[in-house]
Amino acid sequence: MISLLVEEVFVTEGVPAFTFVRPPNYNRIFVDVRSAGKPVILEGQSGTGKTTCIRQILVDLGDRAATEYLTAREAVDVSRIEAIARERPAGRFVIDDFHRLSAGLQTSLADLAKLSAESSDPFKATKLIIVGINQIGSALIQLVPDIAKRMGIHRIQPGGEPEITQLIRTGASKLNVEIPQLDVIFRETRGDYWLTQQLCQSICLSAGVLETIKEKKSIEFEIDKVRKEVVEQLQSAHYPAVKEFCRGRRFRPSNQPYYKLLRAIGQNGSSNVDLNELANSEPEVRGSINNIKEHRLPTLIESKPLVARSFYYNKETKSFSIDDPALFYFIQHLDWDQLRKDCGFRIVAENFDYEIALSFAGENRELANHIATQLEDLDVPVFYDEMFEANFLGKAWTKVFRDIFAEKSRFVVCLLDVHHLEKIWPTFEREHFAPRVADGSIIPIYLDDTKFVGIPSDIIGFKFKFDPTDENWRSVADEQITMKLVDKLTE
Repeated sequence: MISLLVEEVFVTEGVPAFTFVRPPNYNRIFVDVRSAGKPVILEGQSGTGKTTCIRQILVDLGDRAATEYLTAREAVDVSRIEAIARERPAGRFVIDDFHRLSAGLQTSLADLAKLSAESSDPFKATKLIIVGINQIGSALIQLVPDIAKRMGIHRIQPGGEPEITQLIRTGASKLNVEIPQLDVIFRETRGDYWLTQQLCQSICLSAGVLETIKEKKSIEFEIDKVRKEVVEQLQSAHYPAVKEFCRGRRFRPSNQPYYKLLRAIGQNGSSNVDLNELANSEPEVRGSINNIKEHRLPTLIESKPLVARSFYYNKETKSFSIDDPALFYFIQHLDWDQLRKDCGFRIVAENFDYEIALSFAGENRELANHIATQLEDLDVPVFYDEMFEANFLGKAWTKVFRDIFAEKSRFVVCLLDVHHLEKIWPTFEREHFAPRVADGSIIPIYLDDTKFVGIPSDIIGFKFKFDPTDENWRSVADEQITMKLVDKLTE
């Protein structure tokens, strides 16, 4: 019997030489990859083995044709991909993580795929093999509708119990061991090939099996202990990115929407989620998701390279994904209470959707809009009606406003003047937030000397003269209002 190292058998990085399991549609993918010039799309959830499948096909081809492997996760590779789209060189190119490319570059590659598919000499065409998350094929077809019949579009599903069983038994045989409770491993991995490899390697290491052993033995294990070992092993690689994501772009002890979102995704069980669907199905995090999905979440990812390498978000489709199956497994089994402490979040009983809700009359919308925009840029969850109109379509504003101003905002910032006193909607809002004056959660901005029942004039707030004709009013508002509000939130 040939002696093999455990990491050669159960492989967590690269292509498994002994435990690769071909998906049911492997031969069809192989033929399309082999066909000169024919564009190929391979899609599926993280952990289904898309990248491993393509790499194995390139090995099985055994030809001398050079293949350039590029990923959208690497900046230098993106530059090369841009050059390929522009120069259209002959050759075979794998473009992994296609969904991470800009919409413009995706369109250019779709056009290139069409030209290659129609080329009179396919051997001189640019052969594109595109790898990405779910529905990447249908999305590409929408960019260039008439190329659907000319390209091979394949979807790789997670492994079923027969495939996972085959993987485990093949690897165990190479190491001369038996790994029982195959159904337990399958339930833990849900068909994720990478995770199966990782768990089997950890099971062997815990039993002291570092390579093929001479006398065959059965390895007993407890899945809870194996899970804990794997999560601890992944800690150093993934905890920094998780923590940086949860703390947001500008940390404040009360600013927890990113933490709540990531926890909900971990509990949801899918590494690729539609945030609109998640918000609708999870009322406890609906406000947090709606508050960050349009502007704050994409800004966070764009501003922090460590976060961008670990998480992907498409603002247009509201699709959030975690491409690395190791990271997703780590998130699924995090100690969230410990993470909350490590992030420095304040533990409070209240569960606010917004840190600030703005109440104002239409005559002061320009000032309210500026304050809201500045607060959002400073990563503050703020309710400003125009920012959330799409979230509340089909709902009655009366109920939405009553909930937000009465209980779902930590503070209400009200722009008080004669218009706020006389207008119907500001009066409605005021009726619901005025009882909160007693707990100190109402912050007035006095625009004139108008008196309000239920809001004592000696409540400390801001006195501001709003003159839209003054070209400096915005910078004055930032200095006198916005920055002081942010300071208040950090208390």
